[in-house]
Amino acid sequence: MVQYLNNNNSGFAAWNANRNATKKRGGFLWWFIIFMAAWWAIGVMFGKHTTTEPVVESQMAVVDVSNVPVYGVASDKITAEVQGLRIFDINLLDFKANSKSADTVKLLSGDNAYAEIGVAGIGTTAPAADTVWSENGDTYTWRNSDGITFNRTITINDYVITVNDEIKNDSGKDFSFAPYARMQRENDTVSSAGVYTGLVVYANNDIEHDDWRAIAKKPRAYTTTNGFAGFADQYWETIVDIDAPDQTIRAQKYGDLYQADTNARAVNVAAGATANIKTMLYAGPRDSSVLKNVAPIINGIDKTIDYGWFWFLAMPMLWLINAINSIVMNYGIAIIIMTILLRLLMWPLTRKSYTSMATMQKMQPEMQRIQKLYANDKQRMQIELMKLYQTHKTSPMSGCLPMLIQIPIFFALYKALLISVQMRNAHFLWISDLAVMDPYFILPILMGASMWLQQYLQSGANKSADKNDVAAQTQRAMRWMPIIFTVMFAWMPAGLVLYWTVSNLFGIAQMYIIKRKMK
Repeated sequence: MVQYLNNNNSGFAAWNANRNATKKRGGFLWWFIIFMAAWWAIGVMFGKHTTTEPVVESQMAVVDVSNVPVYGVASDKITAEVQGLRIFDINLLDFKANSKSADTVKLLSGDNAYAEIGVAGIGTTAPAADTVWSENGDTYTWRNSDGITFNRTITINDYVITVNDEIKNDSGKDFSFAPYARMQRENDTVSSAGVYTGLVVYANNDIEHDDWRAIAKKPRAYTTTNGFAGFADQYWETIVDIDAPDQTIRAQKYGDLYQADTNARAVNVAAGATANIKTMLYAGPRDSSVLKNVAPIINGIDKTIDYGWFWFLAMPMLWLINAINSIVMNYGIAIIIMTILLRLLMWPLTRKSYTSMATMQKMQPEMQRIQKLYANDKQRMQIELMKLYQTHKTSPMSGCLPMLIQIPIFFALYKALLISVQMRNAHFLWISDLAVMDPYFILPILMGASMWLQQYLQSGANKSADKNDVAAQTQRAMRWMPIIFTVMFAWMPAGLVLYWTVSNLFGIAQMYIIKRKMK
């Protein structure tokens, strides 16, 4: 659409000039404002609205666990530290912290960051955070003064840590135990740009999101038959899920720490009976294929990835990029191939747009004659112009459609690149990470240059000096767009800039081919 409006010979420019030849501002700004307003309205209408209940804030208890021994658990995917009820320092063995480091990604690492999984005894005592357990192989045991034995086993399957608590009641009395799990950590807004991070809750078969600022401003509470709670970063998430009904999930901020906890309905353990309570902790990548495999264990976890408003485009595009990469083994090349495939798919539409614009240019002498003939009768001028469009079977807006279609593709790809953990640290030529900005600004400059060349070849130069010529004024203003876009794209993911650059180059080649055929 921008490229079409840049053409002072276009029918849209003439129509706009004839509508109000005395105005000095073009219509592009109004189209942009209308588009942004519609975009905002769609987000308001179709975005998720979280219903919450107020939570009474209480001070987070500080427990001294220095006397509790630390044990390590490991699998081929992750390693973690276990200290009594707490699990922390989770290393993702398949992911490096960055492209220049040999260290792995760490989750729930640092001061006061951990997941705590336990039970609260009703009428009796239960293991607390500072309880020292007896270790016997993979089993941790503790017995209270009432004769109730707690046996805990911890197993790991890929990125899921499963905690199984066996409660054996030899006290001669009935007791109840309420399962709970809580997670606390600091926020991480620095490593995320343009993508949602913060609280993730699955309640009543629906995913609820709240960012860090929203939690700090107002605590959250949910009641559900089953669900989970946790925190999401740009590429990683940590989720706790109790395999028990009737849960209350809460989230709030204490000082610099954020806490999410879930409490399930109490389990009655009769005298002489044994009960088992299972809790799962997922700590791994926000990868759709990985989460899909975890979904049978933690119901709803595959819905935690936020693909944005254009999810119906982002999901297949991400799948296509990954599929192409599995063949060419380079995400930069995969983005180039995907861009070409998309442009080939839109070839008929783009060809029709270019043909329509060429027809508009041929109509210019007749349009100028109508403009002069009915200069003092705007309504008649509009009627005659519409008759001219119908005669030539074209429309002043026909050149806008290809650009309008690219807008949702642009936003969908932007979201897909930001949330794709595979794109993280993906190399291409001089770029070490396609998910972040080009450190040398080479791609944004190439993108701006290709955008300028495409505009120039499509519209040419307008030398009109008429101050009332809206088309000329619009074109002069649009000449700044390559510079504006270059600055905007300079800080966008390099993979997205690569897509836009290749798309521009393809458009230039396509324009050349179509013009040759038309001649």
